[in-house]
Amino acid sequence: MTSPGRPAAAVDLRQWRGDAQEEEDEEGIDHLDRLPDSVLLVVFNRIGDVKALGRCCVVCRRFHDLVPLVDSVLVRVDCVISDDPSPSPAGGAGADRSRGVFSHLARIVIGGIVKPLQALGHILAPSAAVASNRRSSPSSPSSSPSSSRSSEISHHSPAEVLKNFKEIRRLRIELPAGELGVDDGVLLKWKAEFGSTLDSCVILGASSVLSSPSILAKSSSLNPNPSFQDTCGADDSGSMPDSFYTSGNLKLRVFWTISSLIAASARHYLLQPIIADHEPLERLELTDVDGQGVLTMDRWQLQEFRAKPLSASGSSQRTLVPALSMWLWYAPYLELPGGMVLKGATLVAVRPSQEQGMEVASSGEFGGVVEFSDRCSISSAFEEPYRSAAGMLMKRRTYCLEMNSF
Repeated sequence: MTSPGRPAAAVDLRQWRGDAQEEEDEEGIDHLDRLPDSVLLVVFNRIGDVKALGRCCVVCRRFHDLVPLVDSVLVRVDCVISDDPSPSPAGGAGADRSRGVFSHLARIVIGGIVKPLQALGHILAPSAAVASNRRSSPSSPSSSPSSSRSSEISHHSPAEVLKNFKEIRRLRIELPAGELGVDDGVLLKWKAEFGSTLDSCVILGASSVLSSPSILAKSSSLNPNPSFQDTCGADDSGSMPDSFYTSGNLKLRVFWTISSLIAASARHYLLQPIIADHEPLERLELTDVDGQGVLTMDRWQLQEFRAKPLSASGSSQRTLVPALSMWLWYAPYLELPGGMVLKGATLVAVRPSQEQGMEVASSGEFGGVVEFSDRCSISSAFEEPYRSAAGMLMKRRTYCLEMNSF
């Protein structure tokens, strides 16, 4: 006679075997295959970083086919490679003696700003120096294993990396650092908009960034109850102090402006191959990790760039800057919410001039020209706390500078 428990045991055994088989079948299923392509593209667009997307490409054939369809990409440039030989010290000294004051300023601009920007050209075009280094490195008896490994690293320009992406609508490129070398404590930020040429540029600078408690502490011995304006000696009327013209402050601000415009126009020039290769682009941003400068182009500016030929500045690797009208605001000291103080705070807003052939660096008061819409676009160029700084500076007296094309 069969035991009452045996049939139940047999049933349980069959059920256990069935569950085990289902688990094995489940383990063999790739659940990502159940996701539609549209969902995976949302994920890839959230990732954005081109290196991470490149790793996704090697996961499976489906990912390899979907990644090139993303419409939002971030490219982080790791390094800038330059194959420009350094000028000889003797030649540089002789050249310096033959230059005037303005030529010396131009040499500082070109040597300190344009040369790194020319080096940026080698990340947007293949560098011959990389190939030559690879050929010469193995033949060198003193080369270390680490240097041999570094010579084998392949360098790719952003244009090369992006060539397989055909649906990019929003592109952000981050350079490893800002091009403008400034002293410690000096603030210099700019934001430029371009079409086929410069549309606008906003520059915010300060000779130093301090905290208001430290300023009050330094001067408390002179006045036991100083106000902030008494401590800083700021002119509350907003007019330029005489020292602004006599102590080189005006020249320094002009230098900041020219430097920022050169940096912006060089970035714009180097974007040509990327814009040409990606017709769907609607938004392009070229910035740096330091947050020093930002170049932006929207859909209409990109269309204008493709429709109108770009004008290069002579033999320089940058876009020609048109004749400019500039609004300038200045405050000897500017205290921001949160305790930050900008010493020698300067705001410059740049637009192409409607009249050609203006005198270079002519100055005067600008009466009632800056409209409300212009003020909004100028103040929104920066994030806080610098947005507040721009808004506060625009409440002061406005001055005009005109500059020829360069």
